[in-house]
Amino acid sequence: MGKKDVTTIDALFGSKTRVKLLHLFLNNPGKAFYVREITRLIDEQINSVRRELANMLGVGVIVSNTADNKLYYEINQMYEFYTPFRAIFAGNERKSKQKTKSQGNSGDVETDTWKQTACQLKGMRVIVSAGILVEGSASAVDLLIVGSAAPLKVKALVAEIERLESRELNYTAMSYDEFYYRLSVRDRFISEILTGKHEVVMDIDNVLAE
Repeated sequence: MGKKDVTTIDALFGSKTRVKLLHLFLNNPGKAFYVREITRLIDEQINSVRRELANMLGVGVIVSNTADNKLYYEINQMYEFYTPFRAIFAGNERKSKQKTKSQGNSGDVETDTWKQTACQLKGMRVIVSAGILVEGSASAVDLLIVGSAAPLKVKALVAEIERLESRELNYTAMSYDEFYYRLSVRDRFISEILTGKHEVVMDIDNVLAE
């Protein structure tokens, strides 16, 4: 994220601390942080952090819970604007990661690796990535997996991608028959993924090209 982009986002959201908090939380869905940990991670004053946390908690962007006598905060994945916020902030983080991982003109080596692994899984027919896996996508679903691959292997694949991305994925796995039927009747769930920004990682039968 360039200096100009940061300045624009700061202006839109009114607070540099708030922008840093949104960036931290939205790139770590499912992970909770306590105040002093947050202060250290985003390098801001504790009073400013406390104030912004209270504001964000008040409008429902984050939720809090107590454990081990500490108050923890994390992103509220049920928040009304969670998906568009994630497209803004998680997308910027992903862009930075790609620049770091790239070597010459070879692209994102780790992304290529998981795609190759996915395509080699026996029984896979269609794989579509979106959401946090595709820059600029606002999809609530990050990965659509279609076929008869063993559930344990699918879970292992998702876990590997989550490790590479350092965040949880929202994924859906279904049989080819179910997918083909839902595609043919223009099912809303499938249509929302395919009409938004996405990437077809695999389409053995070219069903998405029909």
